[in-house]
Amino acid sequence: MITQEKLTILTESAKYDVSCSSSGSKRKNDGGIGNGYASGCCHSFTPDGRCISLLKILLSNDCIYDCKYCPSRVSKDIPRATATVEEICELTVDFYKRNYIEGLFLSSAVHKNPNYTMERLLLVVKKLRLEYNFHGYIHLKGIPRADESLNREAGKYADRMSYNIELPSEQSLKLLAPQKSKESLLLPMKQLTSERNIFVEEKKKGLLKGHFLPAGQTTQMIVGASPERDGSILRLTQALYRKMELRRVYYSSYTPVVEDSLLPSVPVGQLREHRLYQADWLLRFYGFSVEEIVEENRNLDLELDPKCAWALRNMQLFPVEINRAPLEVLLRVPGIGARNAHKIISARAYTKLTFEDLIKMKIALKRAKHFITCNGKFYGAKNELAVRGLLTADEVGENAVQLSLFDDFTRFSNQKNALMALHGQL
Repeated sequence: MITQEKLTILTESAKYDVSCSSSGSKRKNDGGIGNGYASGCCHSFTPDGRCISLLKILLSNDCIYDCKYCPSRVSKDIPRATATVEEICELTVDFYKRNYIEGLFLSSAVHKNPNYTMERLLLVVKKLRLEYNFHGYIHLKGIPRADESLNREAGKYADRMSYNIELPSEQSLKLLAPQKSKESLLLPMKQLTSERNIFVEEKKKGLLKGHFLPAGQTTQMIVGASPERDGSILRLTQALYRKMELRRVYYSSYTPVVEDSLLPSVPVGQLREHRLYQADWLLRFYGFSVEEIVEENRNLDLELDPKCAWALRNMQLFPVEINRAPLEVLLRVPGIGARNAHKIISARAYTKLTFEDLIKMKIALKRAKHFITCNGKFYGAKNELAVRGLLTADEVGENAVQLSLFDDFTRFSNQKNALMALHGQL
């Protein structure tokens, strides 16, 4: 088995990659061990929301590259370790049998050269699938500049693969990661997208069996190590979703782990990262385009979530009547999420909804009331400045207070009492 010292080094080195949440695979168990089907991976989360349900480990942290921001860069004096293929396989299966994990997130520094590293990673996933009969979730990090035949073969055994873009522009890559280029990162992503689409079509015709990246691809960008603004980052994100069909883009707020004159000396903070995730959600599930959310040369508003910020810039579109507004309009109302928007559409087919009905449906009326009417009744603030002040205060309050198990009940009671008071005033 792998030594404790080697295990510590390789798992510690892997913690900086956040693109490891597990979902979306349709790999069924046909008699082996493990299950990556649909929700087959149980999830545990750290306090900041990171998924820790997988064994997250590097094959090697002995890197030939000198990326300025990377704790494993060749010029940094740190303990180095490289695991064997057998050690990773035995560790994965042993941890699974002990119920520690439900899957594997396997990455590696570029050890010796890209092809050598990718060959070793491929051997691990093939051995797990074919010899250990392991059907659990496997997320494999691809190695840029490795031969495309290795990437293609890996796609047959991994549930998900990712190539981390890391920095949003070619200029920043040249400055901080000189051995990488935009082309070297995007080319294998394009290849895997094309291969997966071909596989899906051939499988529909009954010409192919098995799997090819059933959980698709993801990538990660570091936020704040380079000067790009949120608008530029989100434009790249939108292009990746549209052209590469990525399942997720992950954002990692920059934290100094190495000293370098080319890098900021202070951390970015997680609020900017949080706002990017909120904007990303609007792109994927709410029908927004990045042009509506933020200008290319600007950052997102830290005081308000992107949906509220957009609504305040477009107050001429509000309020909307909750009983008549189409789904695409409801999705843009602050406080109304995708699930509740569909619930509203379903419920109003049987009755005209009131504010009391929305409270029962747990709509966030602290926000929504400024942008909606119910049967012509409006309980929100009258002008943009007042609405912004209330929303900003609400945002600060939510960020400052830790939620408890009883918050939903308390929030419901407060909203009900507030609404009853409003009725008494009218």
